[in-house]
Amino acid sequence: MSLWSKLFGGGGSGNSNARPEPEAETYKGFLIFPEPQPGEGGYRVGARIEKEIAGEVKVHQLLRADAILNIDDAAAFSVRKAKQVIDEQGERIFR
Repeated sequence: MSLWSKLFGGGGSGNSNARPEPEAETYKGFLIFPEPQPGEGGYRVGARIEKEIAGEVKVHQLLRADAILNIDDAAAFSVRKAKQVIDEQGERIFR
């Protein structure tokens, strides 16, 4: 692997801990992608929320300070938190 590949993330197979792209869950017309982030004390709750509005895909990044030890539990909690945000704010999250 070249130095440039290492610097810019090329090569792909070098990281055995890499998780596959999360599957989207559809909720009230929104797509929720759980994306917990590694942090101090576990994984921070995070998700990408998307919705197509007037032919344009709008994206909202949700990132919370909550830390959960297990990545699978963090992903599940991230989806629950995203649903709560959608219920409370709807499309206003994209403003």
